[in-house]
Amino acid sequence: MTQHATLGVAVVGTGRMGADHARRITDVISGARVSAMVDIDAGRAKGLADGIDGCTAYTDPGAALAADDVDAVLIASPGPAHEAALLTAFEHDLPVLCEKPLTPDAASTLRVLEAELRLGHRRVQVGFMRRYDAEYLKLKSLLDSGELGRPLMLHNRHRNADVLLYFTERMLINDSVVHEMDAARWLLGQEISAVTVLKPRPSGNAPAGLSDPQFVVMETDGGVLVDVEIYANCRFGYQVQAEAVCENGTARIGEAHGMLVNSAGRWGGSIARDFVERFVEAYDREVQCWVTLRGEVTGPSCWDGYAAAAVCEAGVRAQAEGLRAEVDLIERPALYR
Repeated sequence: MTQHATLGVAVVGTGRMGADHARRITDVISGARVSAMVDIDAGRAKGLADGIDGCTAYTDPGAALAADDVDAVLIASPGPAHEAALLTAFEHDLPVLCEKPLTPDAASTLRVLEAELRLGHRRVQVGFMRRYDAEYLKLKSLLDSGELGRPLMLHNRHRNADVLLYFTERMLINDSVVHEMDAARWLLGQEISAVTVLKPRPSGNAPAGLSDPQFVVMETDGGVLVDVEIYANCRFGYQVQAEAVCENGTARIGEAHGMLVNSAGRWGGSIARDFVERFVEAYDREVQCWVTLRGEVTGPSCWDGYAAAAVCEAGVRAQAEGLRAEVDLIERPALYR
């Protein structure tokens, strides 16, 4: 495969994330263009493709990925469709940026990982965008420096204004806390070995049948305790915060101390409405880095996608059973070390 001077990207999925990534590639970052929009809904694909010069609409991912003007793939379709699209990308040896989850469960994620191992080189980057957030990058650098000594605990708060009525308890883990699971693994350089989920009395703001908020406690193989307050219906906005407690100090991010306004006997600032607003720069940086490397994948890997899926499965078991659940991981292959 010969890559073009400007990387031609096929965006698979035209929902909120797919449309936002198409906008990002077209209007924000450099070095790439959207050459294909793919969706089973032909009208949605065409509607987006028609607004982008030189972009073709497809309903079949296989046809799009075989096109001469496609050099890379950005997968933003629903999770159950990811495995087939990833395996098709491997057939063409195309670099892939895949939104999380890599696939919806550990078994299918492991199949994807094994398929990439057969290629003999990395092709997939998983969209854990917090690794590209400026504050998370600063915290990672500080922890890696050893300036504060060894990490002992990592406290996290993940609050969302509200969720749709179909949101389930499993989604609290699989769609929300999964980000803290990956961030903790990355920040600490350790694997998560066990998960416990505790439930206070539910908020009256939660939809019927949803026990929200919840308190997730994770143990790492390096002896660090990681806790996450997940509150999906806090009503006041979107907050993501983390505090590392180390031997010789602490470091906290996510306070969002931007402009403070004093007016009419009140003072304060603003709170992000949702994850897209809070992490817009992280998404921009993530995609720009992926495009700049042009196929040399260095970000979150298939291993990270698999590990996150395995921790999620332990979290869902702990959530359902009220017991500590151990995480079951295979031995980490050399390609991902």
